[in-house]
Amino acid sequence: MKLNAIERQELITHLENMLVSLQFGSITLVVQDGKIVQIEKNEKVRLKQNKNC
Repeated sequence: MKLNAIERQELITHLENMLVSLQFGSITLVVQDGKIVQIEKNEKVRLKQNKNC
């Protein structure tokens, strides 16, 4: 996969923004025909347990 400078910077910017806002979870790159066509962000939210339950 070859990206031009603008495409590469756009991809890096999207990934950086996702990483900054992610505390627990994953980021997945979807590739078709050797090109990144989609970026998925799955975030997990940790809830504090209520001791009275």
